[in-house]
Amino acid sequence: MLPVLTLSRACRRLRLPTLHPEARVLPAAAAAAIHYYFPFSSSSTTAIGWAWELLTEVYKLPTDRIYATYFGGDEESGLAADNESKNIWLKYLPEEKVLPFGCKDNFWEMGDTGPCGPCTEIHFDRIGNRDAASLVNNDDPTCIEIWNLVFIQFNREADGSLRTLPAKHVDTGMGFERLTSILQNKMSNYDTDIFMPLFDAIHKLAGDGIQPYSGKVGSDDVDKVDMAYRVVADHIRTLSFAIADGSQPGNEGREYVLRRILRRAVHFGHQKLKTKPKFFSSLVNFFVQMMGDVFPELKDNKKKIQDMIRDEEQSFENTLAKGYEKFKKAADAVKENGGTVLSGQDAFILWDTYGYPIDLTEVMAIDYGLTVDKEGFNASMEEARQKARNARNKAGGNSIVMDANATAQLRNQGLGSTDDSPKFVWPMEHGSVVKAIYTGSEFIATASDYEDLGLVLESTSFYAEQGGQIYDTGRIEGSFGTFNVNNVQVFAGYVLHIGSFTEGSKALSVGDSVICKVDYDRRTLIAPNHTCTHMLNFALREVLGDHVDQKGSIVLPEKLRFDFSHGKPVQPEDLRKIESIVNQQIKDELDVYASEIKLEDAKRINGLRAVFGEIYPDPVRVVSVGRKVEDLLANPENKEWLSISTELCGGTHISNTRDAKAFALISEEGIAKGVRRITAVTAGCASQAMELASSIDCDISEASQLEGAILEKQIASIKNKLDAAAIPAARKADLRGMVSKLEDQLRKAKKKIGEQNIQKAVKTAMDAAEAVLSEKQPFCVTHVDVGLDTTAVREAVIKVMAQKGLPIMLFSTDEASNKAVIYAGVPPNTPSGFKVLDWLTPSIAPLKGRGGGGKNGVAQGQGNDASQLKEAMELANNIAAMKLS
Repeated sequence: MLPVLTLSRACRRLRLPTLHPEARVLPAAAAAAIHYYFPFSSSSTTAIGWAWELLTEVYKLPTDRIYATYFGGDEESGLAADNESKNIWLKYLPEEKVLPFGCKDNFWEMGDTGPCGPCTEIHFDRIGNRDAASLVNNDDPTCIEIWNLVFIQFNREADGSLRTLPAKHVDTGMGFERLTSILQNKMSNYDTDIFMPLFDAIHKLAGDGIQPYSGKVGSDDVDKVDMAYRVVADHIRTLSFAIADGSQPGNEGREYVLRRILRRAVHFGHQKLKTKPKFFSSLVNFFVQMMGDVFPELKDNKKKIQDMIRDEEQSFENTLAKGYEKFKKAADAVKENGGTVLSGQDAFILWDTYGYPIDLTEVMAIDYGLTVDKEGFNASMEEARQKARNARNKAGGNSIVMDANATAQLRNQGLGSTDDSPKFVWPMEHGSVVKAIYTGSEFIATASDYEDLGLVLESTSFYAEQGGQIYDTGRIEGSFGTFNVNNVQVFAGYVLHIGSFTEGSKALSVGDSVICKVDYDRRTLIAPNHTCTHMLNFALREVLGDHVDQKGSIVLPEKLRFDFSHGKPVQPEDLRKIESIVNQQIKDELDVYASEIKLEDAKRINGLRAVFGEIYPDPVRVVSVGRKVEDLLANPENKEWLSISTELCGGTHISNTRDAKAFALISEEGIAKGVRRITAVTAGCASQAMELASSIDCDISEASQLEGAILEKQIASIKNKLDAAAIPAARKADLRGMVSKLEDQLRKAKKKIGEQNIQKAVKTAMDAAEAVLSEKQPFCVTHVDVGLDTTAVREAVIKVMAQKGLPIMLFSTDEASNKAVIYAGVPPNTPSGFKVLDWLTPSIAPLKGRGGGGKNGVAQGQGNDASQLKEAMELANNIAAMKLS
């Protein structure tokens, strides 16, 4: 039998949905795949033996209807046949039922690259009394795969070659729904008691005249009603589990898959089952009730699941009817014109305007006897994406670029470079003159109604994006009206203000006087981030060493990002030191100085930082924190300058470090070999990060006073909060260490309780056994108070069997969950007619229990209604008394 630990690990994987060919949104191969995986062994003999034992001895499947497949080798790939598996199977099956197959069927790969290896499969003939060897791996529903053992021993490399793995293992998976259909003698997974209660619940929500689920498929399912039942049932399962596990419907990647299947289920419910609005989310309650005992995370997240599905459902239902009418109108037009293909543009409109995924449109088209122009849909999609990209570029100003010809034209006209020195004097408005108006393709003299334009001024207070600092935004105003500036770039010395006129503005001409009004509120967020970038650069070198060089940076209103050379991750203690140095400089309220000097003089300053490979102008601007640039120039080789931040920089900065208020180093990560990246925040964002860290610290302190299940739940909550928290990285590492100590505390407490439970259970059982022996009773049935601790109950049963030689059944219950665990033991010297499972199974029926085992005279069970404990114990006493009297 499988060890309890193995079964526990397996159960945690029972989430992958079975998808009927008419209910799937995944490819057919995925729909037919093994559903549940649990790695458990590195031995082929053990893996195959356990599979055989479970299927034939526990589930009693007839051996004459079982077939096994193995990898028959592949000469082209240089792979030998898996004769080891073949020979193991020949111990259980005749040779004609052990079948070789090639790479397509019996060499498992997770994708183009990654772990892979030969596999052996177990197939079952539903019919029997025939030779079904030719039906194996032939997509025949009467002969199906129910088990797969994958021997993971290679890694598929990017070049297609196979590399032997240093550590090999066996992944084994059983198809739960398929096995259930076999045990219940059903030809379809959907006809089992796994799905039928869900179909009944769906039927109660269906409209008048909709018949109950009848199991029809293909052409027999004329109105696709049964298909709709399967779609809705499959999809409510998939979505509930996915949301409980932390995913959610969305617009990208896997999240969009969830949104697609939700909309597909809602469509089928309304169109085929005539359901009312919000029917789909109303199924959550029933499904959680149905599966929640086995998967408690469904109960824990019930409200989140229901709210998320309801919101998504309502959003789609708002356009569902209009979208379907649009589809019918387009489909009818195609048929009236004798066509058979719905245009890609129509399919795209359904997707773009009404939220209909393309695969859903294809399903609807099939109902109309049409196909969909998928290539046309993809072309329309790409066109829309390109428009969106262009719009984003325009918003950022990238749509207007002055190339060499444009700047040369300005130079030939005698226009000098833009004077942007006023950008350093702020906050104040700046008067200037329009020198050029650029459309992106030509210069014009006058403009008023262009969507996007670039203005070149004689001088400007706007900062053009460069040196890692983002551009300024704001307005340019004059007698013409207002020009909104949404991007500023510099081309060959000419600063281009990119934006558009506000409504009602008049014509603007070259030579007009204007006022530059920078959004200084936004710059007030950018400036401290830039100054703190300098201080961070200094702190990194102080803590990590002189090898640190800047590799890039981005300074935004909401954060700063700094890339630097360093060959390994920065340890939390070093991150703390780096953060502390910057915060100390903020606390010291150091003045920030800047002066424009000759490049040659600047390079002589001891400790000056510059970006390797960057070309600097001459003269160049030097920014120094804490000392005047004039002082540095007076004695450029002074070693004291190594202890301050001095850099070549043309950006805008705060005037004193106190304006940064606070600095929080949020994350540190590698982005390339030998290059690390730090992300940090300042001012209010930094204070919020620190406050959040303190809040989590308090949560941990409060949790340390808790015990047992409450502590365990609180730890899980804190870990989730901590993982998502944007807090100082060093503090996060500390808090994770504190959580780890809490987990250790919980583990030790659990271990101690486990030891105490064993002692308690053994003593109670031994006392009870001695009491019944003194009364010459040949068996013992009693209750031990150790909750759901199966280890303690089992240990007590084994001790009584070994030391007293007495048949014994022990019950233990948990009041909070109303559940019970039961172990029974029957020693070998007990009269032959008394079997442990014959005693256990009927005894736990009042508890709504299930039992199993029996090996070595020990069996175990679980009950879901501990309130019936007295009745169960009485029944156990009566059965034993009758059998052993």
